[in-house]
Amino acid sequence: MINYNPKNWITLIFSFDKSDTFRMLWKEIIYIGLLSSLITFLEIHLFPKADGLKNLMAVYSLLGFVISLLLVFRTNTAYDRWWEGRKIWGGIVNDSRNLASKLNAILGENLSEKKWFAAMISNFSYASKGHLRGSFNLEDLVLQNDQDKLAIQNAEHKPLWVIKRIRERITELYKQGVINPEDLYVLDKNLNALIDAIGACERIKNTPIPYSYSLFIKKFIFIYVITLPLAFVNLFGYYSALIATFVFYALVSMEVLAEEIEDPFGEDDNDLPTDQISNKIRSNVNELLGI
Repeated sequence: MINYNPKNWITLIFSFDKSDTFRMLWKEIIYIGLLSSLITFLEIHLFPKADGLKNLMAVYSLLGFVISLLLVFRTNTAYDRWWEGRKIWGGIVNDSRNLASKLNAILGENLSEKKWFAAMISNFSYASKGHLRGSFNLEDLVLQNDQDKLAIQNAEHKPLWVIKRIRERITELYKQGVINPEDLYVLDKNLNALIDAIGACERIKNTPIPYSYSLFIKKFIFIYVITLPLAFVNLFGYYSALIATFVFYALVSMEVLAEEIEDPFGEDDNDLPTDQISNKIRSNVNELLGI
């Protein structure tokens, strides 16, 4: 995720980083510019007296309004998914802190157990990050023995494996009398909350916008832009091709941005900063447990 100053207008206007839609769409912009120029040329030279086309301005104004409504709904839906993902990861941060603070009070001076729980609680966030990205880096995790390393590598769902190990260790401490029934209940609620969080993230990731809806928007924008010179050529001549190209850039940029943020758990510039969040969780958990 890019950190920036939203008040620095000049820098933002003239910056062209890899997340800028112009850099992403420049080939398509050239293609649309050439195609709309060809349509403009054909209309001017082959149909110079097509009086029926002069009345298309009102039709395209109405179609433009319809497209704007579709794109508003599209971007709002995508942003809702992005913001929901951020709230879920905020919940992971809070539940990790709560779990660590409770364990710190329960374990007292048992430093070895504190180190183990500090490592495993932070391991959950790193495993969740890798799970949602579809990649896994064993070096992110702190594991105490080769058996655990082999087990998590072979686990299909690595965040759940971490929760399973934490729950097993808590159960062992309960049987030893270190944890009382009330503490066990409270710790179990935090573990369940972490499981709910990764499940909610999976729901966002695995439920993209319906294919037919996405396909319709793309086709609608393409047809609207390509035929736009038909409505503007009588007023602007060859400049109507330039207008159509700019309209294409504006409309498709909104669709591209929506596609990027609707899955907020990847490594794109506009995705959630799960690397920084995981690092923050590790730092907070170590501090709470006195590691």
